[in-house]
Amino acid sequence: MRTSKPIAVATNDSPQSRAAVEWAARRAASADLPLVILHVVDDRWVAEPMPWTGELVKRGEALLETAAGRVRGKIPAEITTKVLEGGVSGSLRKYSTQVSMLVVGSGAPHLGGSLTDRALQVAAAAKCPVAVIGVTEDDGGHGVVVGVDGSEESTQAVAFAAAEADRAGQELTVVYAIWEPDKWVDSGALTQTLTQRIEDEEQMVLSETVSGLREDYPDLVVHKILDTKMEPAAALVKAAAGAQMLVVGSRGRGGFKRLLLGSTAHAVLTQLPCPTVITPIHRK
Repeated sequence: MRTSKPIAVATNDSPQSRAAVEWAARRAASADLPLVILHVVDDRWVAEPMPWTGELVKRGEALLETAAGRVRGKIPAEITTKVLEGGVSGSLRKYSTQVSMLVVGSGAPHLGGSLTDRALQVAAAAKCPVAVIGVTEDDGGHGVVVGVDGSEESTQAVAFAAAEADRAGQELTVVYAIWEPDKWVDSGALTQTLTQRIEDEEQMVLSETVSGLREDYPDLVVHKILDTKMEPAAALVKAAAGAQMLVVGSRGRGGFKRLLLGSTAHAVLTQLPCPTVITPIHRK
């Protein structure tokens, strides 16, 4: 469905958020949507009526003008800026109701991995799709990859991914990774016949998940992958290496209802293979 809501990107002027601003500007230009560049001033620790809040806002406005200046003139997008005040995750969650997508940087390298706590918090709480961008992202990727597991949430992720692939003229790869039976087979708890039956049933789940795409997108090339050897996050990271985008639902069928972000989405965000979009849950 065509939207007129703008794309928003949050920045703190780190290398990751600079990459996020450029990615968001390119996407806004290609989708013919406005771009809003946001900076959150966390003023919760400032006691009124101290003058520091006004100074923090001025610094935030200067930071935003610098960020906008890097992409204005280089990318043909309508760009505005806005300073938000309050907690970072809470402020972005509230603002996410006004936009079609929220873009954030992935976080900084830390202890051999990625420190993505802020991106994880935003992806868990936002009311719109959240794109998480690494520091080295560019336009060189090919294809859109989406993870599925038969849940309502993953079906919604497929719908988003298919629309994105069709819009961008890319092929869509749908990945379903189911690995739990392997340990049972190794221990002799499952026979080979039963294992094959389970795999056939999961192949049916995969086929049903993509069954309506041909009608909606007759020109879209769709590839299906059923992976029974790897954990879901590892399978998605492998399949999305070199992709233009990876799409994952915020929570799958194995998630506890009280958790805002599922284990697969959480794991993928800590080892980004490409720009990754977490789609929110829309209850029917």
